[in-house]
Amino acid sequence: MGANVKKKGKIEKAIELVERMKKIQKEVGVALKKMQKNMKRQVDRGRRSSKKWKKEDRIMLSTKNLVFKKRLVRKLVDQYVGLYIIEKVISTNTVKLQLPTLIKIHLVINIS
Repeated sequence: MGANVKKKGKIEKAIELVERMKKIQKEVGVALKKMQKNMKRQVDRGRRSSKKWKKEDRIMLSTKNLVFKKRLVRKLVDQYVGLYIIEKVISTNTVKLQLPTLIKIHLVINIS
């Protein structure tokens, strides 16, 4: 009979430990959700909303990273070129453009 009492006591302590661990896990989950909301609010404070682009919109292309065959003086080149049509919107900041064949760059570009 003494062995059964010892086992019962151990089982009850194990059950209490499991319940305590579940309670702590719930509290940690709530705290993590709260911190996640707080961090998102802090990050979004400095973030600006991007324009919603759609097919057939026209955009200008920056010449900052374009290489021209004729080495023109950088300060005399226009900052932006053309009004190019958006062929497909891939994501909120990535689009595929309809570019002339003279411009040798990838058709999918990042819009910022």
